[in-house]
Amino acid sequence: MKEHSNFIKTIMAADLESGKHTKIITRFPPEPNGYLHIGHARALTINFELAKVFGGTTYLRFDDTNPEQEDIKYVNSIIEDIHWLGFVPEKIFYASDYFQEMYQRAILLIQRGLAYVDDQTAEEISLTRGSLTEPGKHSPYRNRSVEENLTLFDNMKKGLYKVGEKVLRAKIDMASPNMNMRDPVIYRISYEPHYRTGSEWCIYPLYDYAHPLEDAIEGITHSLCSLEFEDHRPLYDWVVKETQMPNVPRQIEFGRLNIENTVMSKRYLRQLVEREKVTGWDDPRMPTLSGLRRRGYSPEAIKEFILATGLSKNNSTVSREMLEAYLRDDLQTKTAKIMAVIKPLKVTVTNYPEGEVEKIQTLLDPQDESKGFKTLYFSRHLYIDRDDFLVEKPNKRWKRLSKGLEVRLFNAYFIHCHEVVYDQKGEVKEILVTYDKETKSGTGFTARRPNGTISYVEATTALKVRFNLFGPLVFDGEEPFLERLNPNSWLVEEGFVEKAFEGIKEAVQLMRIGYFIQDNKTEKRVLNRIVELRSSYK
Repeated sequence: MKEHSNFIKTIMAADLESGKHTKIITRFPPEPNGYLHIGHARALTINFELAKVFGGTTYLRFDDTNPEQEDIKYVNSIIEDIHWLGFVPEKIFYASDYFQEMYQRAILLIQRGLAYVDDQTAEEISLTRGSLTEPGKHSPYRNRSVEENLTLFDNMKKGLYKVGEKVLRAKIDMASPNMNMRDPVIYRISYEPHYRTGSEWCIYPLYDYAHPLEDAIEGITHSLCSLEFEDHRPLYDWVVKETQMPNVPRQIEFGRLNIENTVMSKRYLRQLVEREKVTGWDDPRMPTLSGLRRRGYSPEAIKEFILATGLSKNNSTVSREMLEAYLRDDLQTKTAKIMAVIKPLKVTVTNYPEGEVEKIQTLLDPQDESKGFKTLYFSRHLYIDRDDFLVEKPNKRWKRLSKGLEVRLFNAYFIHCHEVVYDQKGEVKEILVTYDKETKSGTGFTARRPNGTISYVEATTALKVRFNLFGPLVFDGEEPFLERLNPNSWLVEEGFVEKAFEGIKEAVQLMRIGYFIQDNKTEKRVLNRIVELRSSYK
């Protein structure tokens, strides 16, 4: 994997050189309330790869402080996705393991006069926060005594109050130009059982309080996060300092990377699943890692794409074609080359003997002999793709089959169309051709040039297949999210692949069509298109 320079790497190198740190320690801290998507993969790759450059360590930490939304199934899926990408965390931690220490640090803030219990409702607190041009208003409960606050906070922990009846707020500065510093709520009441701690706790720390403590407890040196947390950094530093944590991590923000026509919001992805606009979190159109894995994306291509996009202090957007280009590069070297027809058109070779099937030995990959050989079949009855045939040649650039024209079938013979058979609707039902046995591939025949080369499958040995063809799930735009869904994001065709595909489990290149892989959710022969051979992006 190529090395790429960036501003965070420069910071880390300087910190090691100055002696500020002797080892780089990063973390990937997902909340287990959903499935990882390619945006998470970027954060994941950045943390692991940067630590790796300096011989450092990366932890996996589940930021599980919100019992209403979290579940062990998400924990398991996240671990599976990380391992699939090829990363192995040094250790796995859970924020819920630190609930007692977080509680004790909150007591310390109260004792130091830096936190208080507020009886205001969430709506009342919101109304008193002020605006970017006006300072907030002090809570009427802000100047409670330390003793009263300690008693009330203890009663919160004992479950003596209703949800929303009381919260614990940090006492900082209601006139701060940074809205995050205006006495943020740091503890709330919830009686929802936690997936790990059950009903042991009924008060839970909020993210802006819990996250810096988690980093400090684990000894994280560089806490990497996306740009929307830049305004939260003063609060992050305040929590670490005022709770008197011995380890002081440094938060560094980097710009988010968006991909055109790709949903990068967990909230929107959840909406698609819950409203059954997709088949599930692993729907092959979804940008979740489980969806990309089912579709046939390789972890190597995803990581190379992420590293190639670089790290910037600004948000940026790239074309999906960039990701697909890395995917093609990776699949090109790994896949066997197989022939298939997605829209079958029956072909009868009128001068080939009925009942005879010829075997032709050829390479699985013409560019790589190490992949071995396959057996190709040829007989009187074949299928070609309907898109490779027009009754009348439209122009000089048409390099496929038409009536009166001759083409080569891949690794086989020249065929010449001399008759077209129509059905009752006037549509092409079958074409009749002749073949020239002198033109067999490998014989060096050069007496004439065919009008192109096309794929085919032999009818009696062909394997029937359902092809899933995917397009963008959603288009970018200003319209409401659900109105931007692509109605043609999943098309299905019934066709054939050549017999050589039998037994192949990994991805293959269907010649002149694209890269495909067997769908892992069905035992039937169903192929998902991973990506087209060439970009169709416009």
